[in-house]
Amino acid sequence: MKEIKNKAKEKMEKSVNVLLSDFAAIRAGRANAAVLDKIRVDYWGTPTPISQMAAISVAEARILVITPWDKSTLKSIEKAIQASDIGINPQNDGQVIRLIFPQLTEDRRKEIVKEVKKLGEECKVAVRSIRRDAIEKIKAKKKNNEITEDEQKDGEEDIQKLTDKFVKEIDGHVADKEKEVLAI
Repeated sequence: MKEIKNKAKEKMEKSVNVLLSDFAAIRAGRANAAVLDKIRVDYWGTPTPISQMAAISVAEARILVITPWDKSTLKSIEKAIQASDIGINPQNDGQVIRLIFPQLTEDRRKEIVKEVKKLGEECKVAVRSIRRDAIEKIKAKKKNNEITEDEQKDGEEDIQKLTDKFVKEIDGHVADKEKEVLAI
């Protein structure tokens, strides 16, 4: 019983961590190095994250500076950023690449909030799916006479409480990200 609950809790925590990493990659008008996390640059035939090829720093509130350790990679980093979906044109001065984050329009903020809510909903669906699997495992134990009916009910209640806790946590993260995006 405890094993089923612990596995479910572990899976739910992973779902929330994925949500948080997705939120980190959403730009909210401020320079944030996390927007580059999903971009891969072809470096000697290997897709490599920019963070492993260059120093990334925030020069000002809306300017991200990428300083490659190997200057010959400037062009390939620039191309990878242009090919990505972050919607920012890189400025290459031969030494560093600057990403200037434009101020978000009201419409763009609303689009981002919709995306944030959608990601939150997907995470809640994942958590509920984990709950369903855990409850099915508990019912299978009861069917095989490994546990009593009372233990089954207690196990199902525990799983439901765990699910409610994670759904509430997800709602909190969504609300926080929404506030961050809508703040001007």
